[in-house]
Amino acid sequence: MLYVVIAFLFLAIILYFLLGGADFGAGIIELFTSEKNRSGTRQTMYHAIGPVWEANHMWLVIAVVILFVGFPVIYSDMCTYLHIPLLIMLLGITARGTAFAFRSYDAVKGERSQNFYNHIFVYSSFITPLFLGIIAGSAISRKIDLHAATFLAAYIYSWLNYFSVTVGLFTVALSGYLAAVYLIGEADNDKDARRFIKKARLMNILAIIFGGMVFLAARFENIRLAHFIFGNAVSITAVIAAFASLALLWIMVYNGKKKIIRVFAAFQVTMILLAVGYMHFPYFIMIKDGHNLSLLALHAPAKTITDLGWGLFAGSFLILPSLYYLFYSFQKKGGIV
Repeated sequence: MLYVVIAFLFLAIILYFLLGGADFGAGIIELFTSEKNRSGTRQTMYHAIGPVWEANHMWLVIAVVILFVGFPVIYSDMCTYLHIPLLIMLLGITARGTAFAFRSYDAVKGERSQNFYNHIFVYSSFITPLFLGIIAGSAISRKIDLHAATFLAAYIYSWLNYFSVTVGLFTVALSGYLAAVYLIGEADNDKDARRFIKKARLMNILAIIFGGMVFLAARFENIRLAHFIFGNAVSITAVIAAFASLALLWIMVYNGKKKIIRVFAAFQVTMILLAVGYMHFPYFIMIKDGHNLSLLALHAPAKTITDLGWGLFAGSFLILPSLYYLFYSFQKKGGIV
């Protein structure tokens, strides 16, 4: 049952990145859209991201609950040494959700208040995935020092380093890329579709640039990232699959098959996560002194893991049909704004 719980944990993380990342990316796309096109972009975004917006943070909640209940030591250390980026990420999620609600449903939609909500929405959409990536980079950077004697060493240098920041920027670019690809298929006319294709191309280029910066930062910080990705057959296969899906995606775009490209984008990002994460398993956090936090070693008692696993199974039978109906409601019935 332990492996079942771990599978649910990684599935929740992947789905949060694919759906929540696209949600954040919609705000990033809006940030880089001219003022005259923002209104149209928002309407397309509401239709495409609507069901994602309604459910995306559920995956984050599931991941947090699994860590809290099933792996309390890992949860405690992560929340202790990475509490600053975690707090900023959570503030970003809260500010973004609040701004989204107020700018959509504010009874008095004055220009001044709308501009305020719009600014909060787009900048928190950038900040949130940035710190999500910083947290992910910190987990594998070996910068977390459980024996740190100073505040800076314990709570700042654990995440404020070149590698973690570049992973954050890479995450921002991937989020924008996912959102742009999702929006292409929702465009009502060729002009909007071409505009979203241009945004997707820009975010694709930025993702490649920031991905290269991640490898440079890893080399500078003495992190064996290249070994983790290119040192085993599974990760190499995942990298090849990611590049193949990227090529197929753009072929489909230029052939006018705009709906299926979402599948290729999601598959591509999933392969990137697999390529990075495969060699790290079962370590969830890699510590400075080499004493890594393992999911197989630092788990809750067997009875707790068993109950958690059955609870996740039961929840799946409730959540998945509900999600299907949510997507059906938005995509087939026009959505709700």
